[in-house]
Amino acid sequence: MKINKTCYNKRLIGLLAILFLALTTASAIASTAQEIDKNVDKALQELFAKSPEARQLAKMAKGILVFPKIYKAGFIVGGQYGEGALRVNGRSVAYFKSVGASYGLQAGVQSFGYALFFMTDDALKYILNSNGWEIGVGPSIVVVDAGTAKNITTTTAKKDIYAFIFSQKGLMAGLGLQGTKITPFHPEGSPQHH
Repeated sequence: MKINKTCYNKRLIGLLAILFLALTTASAIASTAQEIDKNVDKALQELFAKSPEARQLAKMAKGILVFPKIYKAGFIVGGQYGEGALRVNGRSVAYFKSVGASYGLQAGVQSFGYALFFMTDDALKYILNSNGWEIGVGPSIVVVDAGTAKNITTTTAKKDIYAFIFSQKGLMAGLGLQGTKITPFHPEGSPQHH
């Protein structure tokens, strides 16, 4: 059986990119609840300054899950990772990790943040009571772009969750949240940390 060296090399580079991402982001990402909260505060300020629609949704949202920095790297095969906090009534009530893998035409390294606005009690309960959640499975979600944002009002916001992607830095096509896994964790300094 003959192995295609080009295909093998691309897969190897992709796997090495994921390994590199895992090793380098472990030290770059906030590890304590206090650091995560500080980064969430800053990310929300930046998002609200650039998107009045996000600020409006925040007033109606039952909770907001914010991942200030997601690191993504890949070549054919890619991976992404970040940590965030769920805010209810302006305070952090739980912490989560965001992990994703992707396949296809992609190359590069980038970072970005995203916020999920939980508009219904059921959607908020779903994430608080689940031991993990995959975006695209469960509550309905709409990823808000510039066009969608202008049409969101207090009367038209009917979906369970609205997602805003922000602070995109780096070169990589095909940014999306579909298939991203969100799991709870207990960073040092959180009430649940032992």
